[in-house]
Amino acid sequence: MKIAVIGAGYVGLVTGTCFAEIGNDVICVDNDPKKLAVLKKGEVPIYEPGLDELIKKNVRAKRLQFSSSIKTALKGADALFICVNTPPKKDGGADLSYVENVAQEIAENLSDYCLIVEKSTVPVQTGERVYDTIKKNHKKGCPFDVASNPEFLREGSAVQDFLKPDRIVIGVSSARAEKILRKIYAPLKAKMVVTDIKSAELIKHASNSFLATKISFINNVARVCDAVGADIEQVAKGMGLDPRIGPSFLSAGIGFGGFCFPKDLAAFLHMANSVGQDFSLLQSVLDINDTQKDFYLQRIEKVLWNLRGKTLGVLGLAFKGNTDDMRFAPSIEIIKHLQKEGVKIQAYDPAAMVRAKEVLKGITYTTNPYDVCKKADALLILTDWDDFKDLNWEKIKKLLIQPIIFDGRNLYDPKKMKKLGFDYYSIGRAT
Repeated sequence: MKIAVIGAGYVGLVTGTCFAEIGNDVICVDNDPKKLAVLKKGEVPIYEPGLDELIKKNVRAKRLQFSSSIKTALKGADALFICVNTPPKKDGGADLSYVENVAQEIAENLSDYCLIVEKSTVPVQTGERVYDTIKKNHKKGCPFDVASNPEFLREGSAVQDFLKPDRIVIGVSSARAEKILRKIYAPLKAKMVVTDIKSAELIKHASNSFLATKISFINNVARVCDAVGADIEQVAKGMGLDPRIGPSFLSAGIGFGGFCFPKDLAAFLHMANSVGQDFSLLQSVLDINDTQKDFYLQRIEKVLWNLRGKTLGVLGLAFKGNTDDMRFAPSIEIIKHLQKEGVKIQAYDPAAMVRAKEVLKGITYTTNPYDVCKKADALLILTDWDDFKDLNWEKIKKLLIQPIIFDGRNLYDPKKMKKLGFDYYSIGRAT
């Protein structure tokens, strides 16, 4: 089938590339000329494992193209997927101006039937707005349908999440729309959940909000563990073996970040309030996440006493491992707070330093994980990269002024680190 994907960001680029990989002819549209120039050179503007190989493969096979024109992409397209940014507004609601602009362009250029699919994460009732916008601005009277097909892609494993999904959710209002989406996704042989459009929109926000709730819950339990001398990993294991709970998203740390959870939680809360429903639980989830960083910082200040004039090494800047995404990364607030206290920071991340330099100034960026430790008063672990799991600790110990580690991701065994001679502090675990 012929598919147009509007937006070549994290979601759109993975979506378009993977649609091509399963045999469709795909045009990815973006209005950023620099990004398009990079993509047309066969390069990838984001770090996502496995994506660069698939882009090159499908460009060579002529199943994947890049363009700046929605009009060009619409010609002969069976379906158009909207994958544009929906950033948060000051009041927490989602900024849907990019979605509206795309809908208006579709209306102006639609010349034959096309299924318009929301792939961006949007508040419930956005599908109605998209339909109305196209209907009001479309002069030719061509038939079209609007559907919802929320994405469940995790940065760092997005390609595999797309090609081997645990479920595909489609919200449709016509048999024709359902038939098209079933045909597009047929090669994946995945379980398909078919709903109305509003329910599909809600599934995405409800899913992300629930997962974020599990993270904030276990982080709050970790604070209790820290206060009483219990071990959060043993508690989480005992909880996770209950099939009603499950082990996923029960890892204590410095809180969730990235573009999805903070944004989607705020948007879901805003939407609930706008329809007169009290969803204060979500506000608590956000509050716990914000104060988790404070919990981590307080430990650092307690152990190191005076911060001014000290140097701290930082391993990890991205909001999680296997991505270069710095959006809402916990490292940003933590580092900026430490800088205000007069701390010098030297940092390393395997993939995110280019993006980090755009938001974190006055930092010494190093080329390897060992240089951050040179003459540092302590070492901070802020991202759960696998690269950090097998470091040379004898070397690190010699490089640090004091053998102190503040592990914000619980990557290491407290007993082992103590045996190696480190003063080791993690989240909610006996040391």
